[in-house]
Amino acid sequence: MLKVNEYFEGKVKSIALENAQGRSTVGVMDSGEYEFGTSSVEYMTVISGMLTVLLPGSNQWRSFRPNETFIVPANEKFQLKVAEQTAYHCRYE
Repeated sequence: MLKVNEYFEGKVKSIALENAQGRSTVGVMDSGEYEFGTSSVEYMTVISGMLTVLLPGSNQWRSFRPNETFIVPANEKFQLKVAEQTAYHCRYE
């Protein structure tokens, strides 16, 4: 069964799925700044647009473009800046 998730008053939306490759979400983010927390390791890949990310333990923002992936450890928080609507894929381990 697919599960629809909505965060930040509808500015971030995703659809969750689970298949032979594991658990994933595919979603979109509107322009804005967001903070997320993880409960498992997350591999986030930009599909379209760009995400500017402040990863745990870093004091330097880094931008990720289409087909680029960043990894967030379990039980951490990370911050995002989104300049334009952006699509992403997140795989959970």
